[in-house]
Amino acid sequence: MASVSKSKSKKKVWLTEVVLRDAHQSLLATRMRTEDMLPICPKLDQVGFWSLEAWGGATFDACLRFLKEDPWERLRKLKEALPKTPIQMLLRGQNLLGYRHYSDDVVQAFVKKSAENGVDVFRIFDAMNDMRNIEVSVKAVLKARKHAQGAICYTISPVHTIKHFVKQAKELEKMGCDSIAIKDMAGLLTPAHTVELFSALSKATKLPLAFHSHTTVGVANICMYLAVQNGARHADTAISSLSWGTSHSPTESMVAAFRDTPYDTGLNLPLLQEIGFYFRGVRKKYHQFESEYAELDTRVMLSQVPGGMISNLSNQLKEQGALNRMNEVLAEIPRVREDLGFPPLVTPTSQIVGTQAVLNVLTGQRYKSITNEVKLYLQGRYGQAPGKINDVVRRMAIGDEEIITYRPADKLKPEMQRLREEIGALAKSEEDVLTYAMFPEIGRKFLEERAAGTLKAEELKPLPSSGAASLSAYAPTDFNVTMHGETYHIQVTGVGHKSDEQRPFFVTVDGVPEQILIETLTETVPTEAGMVDTRRASKGSKRPKANQEGHVTSSMPGTIVDILVKPGAKVKAGDPVLVIEAMKMENEVPAPVSGTVKNVNVAKGDSVNPDEALVEIE
Repeated sequence: MASVSKSKSKKKVWLTEVVLRDAHQSLLATRMRTEDMLPICPKLDQVGFWSLEAWGGATFDACLRFLKEDPWERLRKLKEALPKTPIQMLLRGQNLLGYRHYSDDVVQAFVKKSAENGVDVFRIFDAMNDMRNIEVSVKAVLKARKHAQGAICYTISPVHTIKHFVKQAKELEKMGCDSIAIKDMAGLLTPAHTVELFSALSKATKLPLAFHSHTTVGVANICMYLAVQNGARHADTAISSLSWGTSHSPTESMVAAFRDTPYDTGLNLPLLQEIGFYFRGVRKKYHQFESEYAELDTRVMLSQVPGGMISNLSNQLKEQGALNRMNEVLAEIPRVREDLGFPPLVTPTSQIVGTQAVLNVLTGQRYKSITNEVKLYLQGRYGQAPGKINDVVRRMAIGDEEIITYRPADKLKPEMQRLREEIGALAKSEEDVLTYAMFPEIGRKFLEERAAGTLKAEELKPLPSSGAASLSAYAPTDFNVTMHGETYHIQVTGVGHKSDEQRPFFVTVDGVPEQILIETLTETVPTEAGMVDTRRASKGSKRPKANQEGHVTSSMPGTIVDILVKPGAKVKAGDPVLVIEAMKMENEVPAPVSGTVKNVNVAKGDSVNPDEALVEIE
């Protein structure tokens, strides 16, 4: 088993390489496949990294949802391919890798199985910096005799002071953590604040300190060096070909920067350069997931949107047909964050705040539609907010419901036995049960497709044939169209969910938003000779267009998670009738009028678009 190295030099810097997790999560929407990781593992294993971050975060979700890979199998394969280097994962405390709090027995089982399958270092954080929410995870890691690294999410607000962070570091030390990481997920640390923070922390605790930041603002390299000068002995870097922008400081650059100083990493620069060339080629394979918002962007100092969130946010806005409204969303995020009591923006609070900000912008009215997750947050079910919550917003969301002040998981009953019974024979192992626990809908779907032998990863599109073409697109999204002597400026702002023969495209025409519905009349079919045969596409049933007061619609493209009514049911205006998942958050869709449900035009799992009549009330 790989063991965590301990420095003989009191000043040597130990690097954690994040190319297998956070780097591609920040730049490529977490889409790197295991098949592109394994070939380079022998060289990664030779380098001498303190650890390789390769699991956790959004990788578990992406494996199931998009790549159709078993995340546990990925972990086992990486462990086998990296016998000398400890594997590190990012764990969200009581949230584990999902978006809700799990009972203590689920947390304990998940940590135990993660350790057995190959995780050596657990970086554990809570999105609220509520230390009550990481205690069970830390104890479980220590019980498994693995390295428990407690993480503090760095953010800026009136309540997040140096004194505040030092207090939390002492709590982590008292809890039994082996080391402490400052997790600057949005790249907000400045050189002056870095010196102040790490000087204070190194005086307050004897535990090793780790520096984690993103290069979104462009000053992380300087901050890393200053953090090391002021007590940090561990730092996270990303191989150069997947560094910078919303990712991290380049590994090769920082190895060079520390060379011939008391902090010399001792790592082999030519070997690192070989690894960099390998990932340069791999990155091209995932060009369709490149985001124009993953470059250096100092607006993050205001919005505080972390690296992994901003690339996903741009993809999600594109799907909503609202990419042109990114600046509005970035301006709304800090307002929502203040209303919610200044939570740090990191999974899942980044999704909670970000999705609510998107809804506020797209609906044209702040908090007209409030996600279920925001309601749970305002009840205290994610933990204690760092600052004061806006009472008006809280009343709009939950009325006079009780606000909990205890640790949210205290009232959760043990879940493992119930989960085993629910998933039944589809689960071939305890790991499968935990997969279902993390993501019941997509977990079950993954296990069903695995059993049926129908797992199929999303398509990776070939590179554009033109060398001058952008790596992030296949067709122009901004162009002029001339018809009947008139020229119109067209900008494609997004694409909706595709049905069997229709797909909506969201555009602006001379700045005016429009929705275009493209109907497929022919389809291309491969033949045995390798040619194509174009045939007339068959027409299927379509949902009616929403054009009446009693038609229930979705404000954005999404997936039906639950149907709360049946034909014949009596409903009142405002009663929830559907639950839709969009941008990884669930949102209740209310009845627009009082009346009787005439038709339900959707089923669970359906993809839906705006302007469709999902339920008809008369």
